[in-house]
Amino acid sequence: MTRAQPGERRWRVPAFTLLALLLFAALMALGVWQVQRRAWKHELIARVEARVHAPPAPFPARADWASPSAARDEYRRVTLTGRLLHDRSALVQALTARGSGFWLLTPIATKAGIVLVNRGFIPTREASYGRPPGVVRVTGLLRMTEPGGGFLRRNDPTANRWYSRDVAAIARARHLPPPVAPWFVDAERAADPEALPVGGLTVVRFPNNHLVYALTWFALAAMVAGAYIGFMRAAERQKP
Repeated sequence: MTRAQPGERRWRVPAFTLLALLLFAALMALGVWQVQRRAWKHELIARVEARVHAPPAPFPARADWASPSAARDEYRRVTLTGRLLHDRSALVQALTARGSGFWLLTPIATKAGIVLVNRGFIPTREASYGRPPGVVRVTGLLRMTEPGGGFLRRNDPTANRWYSRDVAAIARARHLPPPVAPWFVDAERAADPEALPVGGLTVVRFPNNHLVYALTWFALAAMVAGAYIGFMRAAERQKP
C-alpha cells in the first residue's frame, strides 16, 4: 500500500472529516424526522379510529363550508338529509376490495346546499343500482376533496372521465347550483350488503413503517461513524 505524502495527508484528513460530519448529521436528522413522523402517524391513527366509531353528528353547518380542514373534519362520521339528484351523478374510476369499477357520486340537495355523496362502488358503468326517490337520510364519513386526478391521470370533465373525487370540478361539470359543500361523504353500507352501489368501502388503514425507516437511517449514520473511526486510525498509522 502506497503511503500518502505529507501534503496529501494535510488536506485529506480535514476533507474526510467534513464529509463524514455532513453525512452523519444528515442521516441522524432523517432518523429523527422519521421518529417524529411515527409519533404524528400514531396520533392520526388514534384520531381516525375514534372518529369512525363515534356516533354520527350533523353535517357541518353552512358557516363552516368556507374553511374546510382535514385535521378537524376528515373521517368524521356525519349524517345529512335531502333529495338525491340522480341525473347529476358522476362515476369516478375506483380500485377496491371488490375489484375495479367506479364510485357513484350523487349530489344531495339539503337545506344548507348541495353535498356530494359517494354512494358506493359499482362494477361497471352500465350496472343497475338503486335510485331512491324523495327525501333520504345518509350517514357516512366526511372526506376531503381530491383535486386534479389520479396517479399520472388527470380528470377530463369534457370527456366525462374522472379519476379522483374532485368536488369543485364535478360540481362545475354537473352544473350544480351553489352553494356546494367542499367535502364529500362516503356513505355507509346499506342493510343489504350485496345491493348496488356498495357503500362502506372507505379505506382507513395508514402505512406506518416509520420505525423501520428511522432505524435504517440511524444504522447508516453508525456506519459512517465507524468508517470515519477506521479512516482516522489508518491515518495515524501512516504518520512518519
